[in-house]
Amino acid sequence: MSCYFRHMKDVLDEAGIEVDKENKKDIDRIIHEIVGVEYKNCSPTWKEVKARIKADEAACRRFVADLKRRLAAAD
Repeated sequence: MSCYFRHMKDVLDEAGIEVDKENKKDIDRIIHEIVGVEYKNCSPTWKEVKARIKADEAACRRFVADLKRRLAAAD
């Protein structure tokens, strides 16, 4: 998995997302898109994700909603 997925278990669970071999690259790409960091640039991506999900509950909910919406559109 991506270097930061293990830190996002609660967020992914809240979004109803189960990461597996088939979808982990898609999820990773979408997360990079959401935070505006070039794909495969792990550390800056985690820094931005962490800032969003730890900022406040509303920011975390927006991140989860955006992730769910983009994953559904990718299917």
